[in-house]
Amino acid sequence: MSASQPAGQSAAMQQRVDPVTASIIQGALENIAIEMGYKLMRMAYSSIIRESEDFGAALCDPQGRQLCECSKSTPLQSGPIPGYVRGIIKEFEARGESFQPGDVIIHNDPYNGASHAPDIGFCVPIFHGDRLIGFSVTTAHHLDIGSSQPGSVGVVVCADSYAEGLRFRALKVFDRGRRNEALWRMITDNVRVSELVVGDMDAQIAACHVGARRLLDLADRYGLDTLNDAIEDLFDYSERLMRSQIEKLPDGTYTATGYVDGFLGSDDDSLKNLPVKITATVAGSDLTIDFEGTAPQVSGHAINMPFVGTVDVAVWLTLRSILLDSDVYGNIPQNDGLYRSIRISAPRGCLANPVFPAPTIARFAPGNVVADTLMKALAPAVPEQVCAGVANLKAVTFNGFVNEQQWVHIEIFEGSYGGRLGRDGMDSVDTLYANTRNNPVEDIESHVPLRVTRYELREDAVSPGRWRGGLNSIKEVEFLTDGAISVEGDGHTNAPWGFQGGKEGRTSHLQLIRHQEKQVELPSMMAAMPVSRGDRIRAIGGIGGGYGNPFERAPAQVLSDVLDGYLSREEAAREFGVVVSTHGEVDRAATDRLRAGAN
Repeated sequence: MSASQPAGQSAAMQQRVDPVTASIIQGALENIAIEMGYKLMRMAYSSIIRESEDFGAALCDPQGRQLCECSKSTPLQSGPIPGYVRGIIKEFEARGESFQPGDVIIHNDPYNGASHAPDIGFCVPIFHGDRLIGFSVTTAHHLDIGSSQPGSVGVVVCADSYAEGLRFRALKVFDRGRRNEALWRMITDNVRVSELVVGDMDAQIAACHVGARRLLDLADRYGLDTLNDAIEDLFDYSERLMRSQIEKLPDGTYTATGYVDGFLGSDDDSLKNLPVKITATVAGSDLTIDFEGTAPQVSGHAINMPFVGTVDVAVWLTLRSILLDSDVYGNIPQNDGLYRSIRISAPRGCLANPVFPAPTIARFAPGNVVADTLMKALAPAVPEQVCAGVANLKAVTFNGFVNEQQWVHIEIFEGSYGGRLGRDGMDSVDTLYANTRNNPVEDIESHVPLRVTRYELREDAVSPGRWRGGLNSIKEVEFLTDGAISVEGDGHTNAPWGFQGGKEGRTSHLQLIRHQEKQVELPSMMAAMPVSRGDRIRAIGGIGGGYGNPFERAPAQVLSDVLDGYLSREEAAREFGVVVSTHGEVDRAATDRLRAGAN
């Protein structure tokens, strides 16, 4: 048995409205989603939304097909929104409920479209008169949802989905405009830092209402028939674009296997280095992605990935990035049409398609492995459109008490990209479908009792290639109260892959430095661990893989890295064949001899 998403039929060629009108409507839809995102960011209480931008905003049609998404948000939030809407529709149909003007629906069921439980969605049905014309939806990562330990990341060891916190299955928090006070009270009474969580929820609802009003304005301006026809044309246009790029790939089968660290601190080897195998099959303009050979789901450990909401989004984001690079193709309608030609399947009960109630709350790092492995699989077919291996992220929940007041903070530590044709990898950024921002030090220190004592680029850690892998940071955070940490991440055992002669990148590390004690190496997945005031957490980010023969790297670029302290003179000679003199200059003759000897 497997879950699958079928490829669609070829897009209709006949246009329903003139291209100029369709283009104007496309721009209007995109601006609606962007405005929703800005409203949510500016009204949010917590830094995970306000600063890290871990949120999504989108509009969908009455069937749950995505019309647009906020380009300022993370793909891991906006991408799953159609799944949220389809899950809500399914629940309403099963219960015999109907959508009404004034409704606001909350949903976070990871086995019914949601990405994972902490990414809570709010959905406002949009009515034009008495006709349902779409849904305005926001999603956001919440600091806490009442799980078995404080915070909503690092809940990596838990019995099942029930232990991950509150689960909302398409419930009305507003019913025809009337606030459901009992449900709100239940939420407030069962989450930590409830003032922040509920404040963020209110911000999401307000942003949904903005989207609903703007779509109604658009319907009034052009009329429903013209608006709907333009939307269908935009779907078809996006489909044609994607199909045209898939057709350029040589027909055949491409495969790769990546590995999730899993639980390196466990005595159970079956929980470590879990394979994610991807087979991509190209047939004309259709593309099939299959996960046969991926590790079985794991019980009691929350790194299983929802098939809809995580795995599909990782696949779509990667294909969109590789095949339709915005630098080449410009602004493309981000809608349902892009994915009609793509079919995804995964064996039921594997890591990429778990069976309820397997826990899924810590799915983000494994999902990034999915995206990276798909890129590795397709790299031979599109070598000029991919980067080398990507260094994964990690997220840490910090929590504690000031007197009797609990505090919770989530910090996302960056990854880096591998080298790519003509460019070095991007340094110290959130990667692939995560794509959130780092927290400013000033924001951290002004809101929670933490002090950032060190934040700098990692030195002496360059992955060799004609275009080297991206650098990464070292960040050290000190507790100003007693508390605890929990961690979900990846990349401690498997270095990012090199490509076309480039060498592997570097693994990441996480360390605990206790007062006057020897530092302790921590695993990339770790349940809550107590710490004391004055203890420090040091995160050393991984380095992306190299692209191309390192001995073909421009000597001036190698010299620049040596002068910046990222590369020693010895490494420059050994790894890149570039001799740098003690005066800080390239010795051209010695470099030529060294490189000639290597050939």
